[in-house]
Amino acid sequence: MIFFAGAIVLLLTVTAEARVGNSTEPNSFCTETKECLLFDLICEGDGYEVRHYEASKWVATEVNSHFMEFAVMRAFRKLFKYITGENEAGVKIEMTAPVITKVKEDGGMLDQSVYILSFLLPSAYQNSAPEPTDSTVYLTDMPDMNVYVKTYGGWTVSATAKFYSYRLKQLLDKVKASYNKEYHYNVGYNSPMKLMNRHNEVWYVVEGTPVCSASE
Repeated sequence: MIFFAGAIVLLLTVTAEARVGNSTEPNSFCTETKECLLFDLICEGDGYEVRHYEASKWVATEVNSHFMEFAVMRAFRKLFKYITGENEAGVKIEMTAPVITKVKEDGGMLDQSVYILSFLLPSAYQNSAPEPTDSTVYLTDMPDMNVYVKTYGGWTVSATAKFYSYRLKQLLDKVKASYNKEYHYNVGYNSPMKLMNRHNEVWYVVEGTPVCSASE
């Protein structure tokens, strides 16, 4: 019984870490970090993908601002301090990809919005991560989920992020897909040092059965 229980724990540990690992297909665009968030491609629609992500642990912070660029820059600095030693264990944690920003949909042009930026924790810290020393930084779990994904290049600034999130919504509404309309994720895989062939995404969380074509 002890051996059996140990085997179950080991299996669960391997399963948890298996979805955060070395950059391999289909994550061919995730090339700048040792580990990335891995996924299963469910299907491809007209101009978008449907992916499945297993549950994972992240470190996050949120900033209230009129401008996405300002919020992301401020939040990034806080999370970078966490992975470079400002945590209760004083350890340095390797950077991973992607970096995601949760954006609410209901904000007006002149309204402040809350932007939640998150760093994926490496596989070694998925089951046990040190607590942040900054009270505005926190550990969080992303649930197992399916997402609709639209990919684009260049830089993620307010104008491009809004354009591609709107474009993905158009594509999903065209095929009558159900998705969470309260927020979306802006997703980046590249450091500011990379100038060419950048890879960005926008995600909407699937509700119900994923839709890949108008005929489904």
